[in-house]
Amino acid sequence: MSNWYEKSFGEDYLTVYKHRSRQDASREVAKLEEWLPLRKKQLILDLCCGMGRHTIALARKGFSVVGLDLSSTLLSHAVRESEGLAIPFIRGDMRNLPFVDNQFDVVLNLFTSFGYFEEDEDNLQVLGEIHRILKPQGHFVIDFLNRFAVERSLVPLSVREEENVSIREERWIDGEFVCKHITITDERGTREYEERVKMIEYSRLLQWMEQAGLHVQKAYGNFAGDPYAKDSERMILVGCVDK
Repeated sequence: MSNWYEKSFGEDYLTVYKHRSRQDASREVAKLEEWLPLRKKQLILDLCCGMGRHTIALARKGFSVVGLDLSSTLLSHAVRESEGLAIPFIRGDMRNLPFVDNQFDVVLNLFTSFGYFEEDEDNLQVLGEIHRILKPQGHFVIDFLNRFAVERSLVPLSVREEENVSIREERWIDGEFVCKHITITDERGTREYEERVKMIEYSRLLQWMEQAGLHVQKAYGNFAGDPYAKDSERMILVGCVDK
C-alpha cells in the first residue's frame, strides 16, 4: 500500500498508540543524555516527532529543540501538549528537510520512524538529509526495529478496547516488510489503516549510514543500554557525522 503513512498518522493513531506515554519518553531522554554529549546551547531536531513526546521532554530539560513531522494532526496535538513551551513544530517530509546545511548539532529519529518507503533510494535519501543538516562533528540517534526480534515475537492478531473503541491489529511479514492492518470500530463506524515498514538488517543499515557519511559509534539493543545483539529488542544506533 503506497503512501500508507499519509493516512495512518491521524486522530486514530493517538488512540492506537495511547500506551506510549510521556513517562516513557522522559526515561528515554534521560538515557540519550548519557549517550550523547548534549549541551543546552546546542540545537536538536526531533525528526518525525509525532505527538512530540520526546520533543517536549527535551524542552522541559532546557534544551533547544525543533520537532518535524509530516502529520498535521500529530503536530497539532504536539503544540497543545507543549503547554506554552517555545518549541517550533514544523510540517515536512523527512526526505526533503526544510533546513539549511549544517544547522543542527543533534538529530534524533526515534520510535521506528525510518524505513517507511518502498524504494531504498528514498530511505537512503533520509540518511543523506540527516547528514546534510548536521554540523561537522554533529551527533545522531536512530532508534529502529530489529528484524530478528520482530520475526521471533510477531503477534499475528490482537484485539483490545480503548475507551469504548475496538482496536483490531493484524500483523504479518511480506518479504522485507513488516505489515500491520488496523481496524478501528466505535460509535462513528469502522475505519481501516495500514502500516508497512522495511526491516533493514543491522549490517545493511550500517552500510547505508556509512555511505551517507554517518559514522555509528555505539549500538544498543534497548533503552536500558544493553549492547546490540542479533536477538535484541531494538537497534539504537548512536554516532556522529563524517564531514
